[in-house]
Amino acid sequence: MRRPEQLAELIREEVSQIVGYELDDPRVEGVTVTDVRVSENLRDASVYVTAAGSEGEKLAAMKALQHAAPYVRRQLSILLNLKYTPELHFVRDTVEESATRVEALLSELERERRDEPADAEENGEQERSKEVMSDE
Repeated sequence: MRRPEQLAELIREEVSQIVGYELDDPRVEGVTVTDVRVSENLRDASVYVTAAGSEGEKLAAMKALQHAAPYVRRQLSILLNLKYTPELHFVRDTVEESATRVEALLSELERERRDEPADAEENGEQERSKEVMSDE
């Protein structure tokens, strides 16, 4: 594994612990760190997070994380003992939200598809019965 990926994994683990156990802000209670990507020069790290709750609560959680970023970075510098600790940029991870939306749309299409053949069969039977009646 390359150095940026190794560092990203370490940062993800430590930031998860810091956010989960050290931050006292109630706005970050439903936050989960999903991924970290570190730049090639190891100076910046994008920390991808998901937050539980309504849209307003998610925005509040992101604001709280941005506010806590300097503290989290200081804690990382102590824990990881790096020459230079990357600048942290918290980014809302919408992959799960998008996946949930796609899943709901696919389920809806599946339901419509199941309902459609039943309607088509009924219409087909009605057409056949009309043909039989007209033949007699």
